[in-house]
Amino acid sequence: MKSVMAVIPAYNEEKTIASTVAAVQRIPEISRILVVDDGSGDETAEQARQAGAQVLRLEENCGKGGAMNRSAEFIDSDVVVFLDADLGETASQASLIIRPVLEGNADLCIAAFGPPSQKGGFGLVKGTASRAIKRIADMEVRSPLSGQRAMSRETLLALLPFHEAYGVELGMTLNALSQGFRVKEVLTRMKHNETGRDLKGFMHRGKQFLDVIRVIKLEKHKKGV
Repeated sequence: MKSVMAVIPAYNEEKTIASTVAAVQRIPEISRILVVDDGSGDETAEQARQAGAQVLRLEENCGKGGAMNRSAEFIDSDVVVFLDADLGETASQASLIIRPVLEGNADLCIAAFGPPSQKGGFGLVKGTASRAIKRIADMEVRSPLSGQRAMSRETLLALLPFHEAYGVELGMTLNALSQGFRVKEVLTRMKHNETGRDLKGFMHRGKQFLDVIRVIKLEKHKKGV
């Protein structure tokens, strides 16, 4: 039977990490949970340990992609699923993206999200990423920036190193498609913290947009698009 482990990058997620870990523990296929504490200044690491996860503590914040790259040497399973730390109880839905990989129907399976519960941005970042995937790799996607991703070990090794910061998911998808891996989206009921239409939210999306543009330019250059 194939082994599955979960990797959860986390930065200052002390309020949600325990419930996320607890939900992942209820997924029977997963035998190991590694939380990568990305230089948090709160009790994220301690909360994760108390919840029963292994913890890789990074002294400095490396960004999401950097934290995922640092986790690679500790991944020894046949399948790995990367999950966001703020999913809470809905992290149990990860079984929906693990199954296609275990059954050999996908090399990389991504969780698609339903409509947001509150008004956030205006769809600029998401739309830009979706159009890039369609133009560069000819695939229609619903959640191009979803961080919930299951993949085989072979796929993981071929995609490393990941783009760092906010461009990690887009870069991963484009890289996987360019190498001929089978990428699949599965609609889930996952929920996470949503950024609103306030200064903090717009600053977050501004940084995200710049990183997405950097990844698009890099991937276009690689493909000569």
